[in-house]
Amino acid sequence: MENKSNESTPQRPEGERVLNAPMVEMDLNRFITQVREESTWKDTDHNAITIYKDEKARLVLIGMHAKAELKTHTAPGLICVQVLEGSINFTAEGRTATLQKGQMITLHERIPHSVDAVEESFFLLTVVLSK
Repeated sequence: MENKSNESTPQRPEGERVLNAPMVEMDLNRFITQVREESTWKDTDHNAITIYKDEKARLVLIGMHAKAELKTHTAPGLICVQVLEGSINFTAEGRTATLQKGQMITLHERIPHSVDAVEESFFLLTVVLSK
């Protein structure tokens, strides 16, 4: 398998990192620090970084400021949301679950959902793409 890396962007000029290889090592604490240091975090209510990507799955670290909202949307596959810091409200199917550090939730594909940050929060989003 050929290693695949992201390309540097104006947002992350030195941000080249391996996104797909036989083994990809990820330091979530380092990524949280990186997200906090970027201008997007300072200028908007949330920031995210893709840390793994292949044809079957995506892992995205998302940081949200207190009271930030990800409006109702759907995902193209099963999702898992694992809170690493803070607390979020995850709403789907007419129910809201409050998740704190160390808690997670799963949701089947294409179900409308939203996320509200109760406080500054970081979570790992895993999307398992359907074929």
